[in-house]
Amino acid sequence: MRTATYFLSGLLFAVGLAISGMTQPAKVIGFLDFFGAWDASLVFVMGGAIAVHFVALRFIFKMKKPVFAESFSLPTRKDLDPRLLGGAALFGVGWGLGGFCPGPALASISTFATPVLVVVGAMLVGMAGFDLFERARKEK
Repeated sequence: MRTATYFLSGLLFAVGLAISGMTQPAKVIGFLDFFGAWDASLVFVMGGAIAVHFVALRFIFKMKKPVFAESFSLPTRKDLDPRLLGGAALFGVGWGLGGFCPGPALASISTFATPVLVVVGAMLVGMAGFDLFERARKEK
């Protein structure tokens, strides 16, 4: 049951990304082009996501425990450190240059389009590079 729920959640997410246009780099780049031909339609996608999250969060916090876990695992840190800010900046630059954030890139990988493969490949290289960097940092 757990695996089916994970699969259906991922499928729903991918379908939502496709319907909203988030899997189209031109649409995303148009949204990020504030001083050119700005495409504001993704504001409604974000607004819809925020509204659903706002309502769902009210129900989630009333639950004693998650459906598929023994307890909730919420972040406890509230500070902003250079690693977080640098990672957020790198994420934003990659999103702006590639026209994909990770979810839509993975949802689009089945197209085997060269830009998608380049973005996903760059994500994998970046994740592996970060892992190597963290291992080296912890060994010191």
